[in-house]
Amino acid sequence: MGRIIAIDYGRKRTGLAVTDKSQIIANGLTTVPSGVAVDYLTNYTLNESVELFIVGYPKQMNNEPSDNLKYVEVFVKHLNKALPGIPVRYYDERFTSTMAHQVMIDGGLKKKKRQDKKIVDEISAVLILQSYLESTKYKV
Repeated sequence: MGRIIAIDYGRKRTGLAVTDKSQIIANGLTTVPSGVAVDYLTNYTLNESVELFIVGYPKQMNNEPSDNLKYVEVFVKHLNKALPGIPVRYYDERFTSTMAHQVMIDGGLKKKKRQDKKIVDEISAVLILQSYLESTKYKV
């Protein structure tokens, strides 16, 4: 069984999270500049088996796609071209940044650390991945 990687794509930074080999637990992987995200993932797959990418699908509160979707779709095209053997699925990313900030507060991170957008992006990717795992947990 390969790992699942969640991707919280942004125009500047991309947060990444990964499951354990049993696909039970989501862990933060890193945050990389968006311009090198596909290269990073390509290198990662050289050392680890990955069976699925989950990409945060940017939606507005009214359930319409956000303006960022066009950038996410371009990223996904590049990802599919670089790693055609690994499927990509979208997963709703609404509220992940807000939830990430709350997780940091609840975890006792100091205000200075909470302002580090790299940490927010990585935690957002973890939340996307954990939500995805929970949504598939009871499906037969």
